[in-house]
Amino acid sequence: MYKVLSPIGKTIVEVVPRAPRLLDLNGKTIGEIWNGGFRGSASFPIIRELLRKRYPDIKFVPYTEFPWQDIRGSNRALQERAEAAAALAREKGCDAVISGNGF
Repeated sequence: MYKVLSPIGKTIVEVVPRAPRLLDLNGKTIGEIWNGGFRGSASFPIIRELLRKRYPDIKFVPYTEFPWQDIRGSNRALQERAEAAAALAREKGCDAVISGNGF
């Protein structure tokens, strides 16, 4: 008899179900969260314009109204920043967010 340990390890993260997908973006408020990476200042306006063509009643909370999301740091720090960004998005009335460019 040999004692064997699983290479997978124990599950330590609680799995939380995702929010249901929005069926339509008309009348919805979308937040933009940016990490300062690849040209978000150029890409978010383009994304806004394309979404407005498809969903005329869509609203946006631009990335400039959210704190910059640094992707460096410990897992705990990243989780705390993500939770703070989510809380701020809820406070600003966002129905969804576009988390862009590597965040």
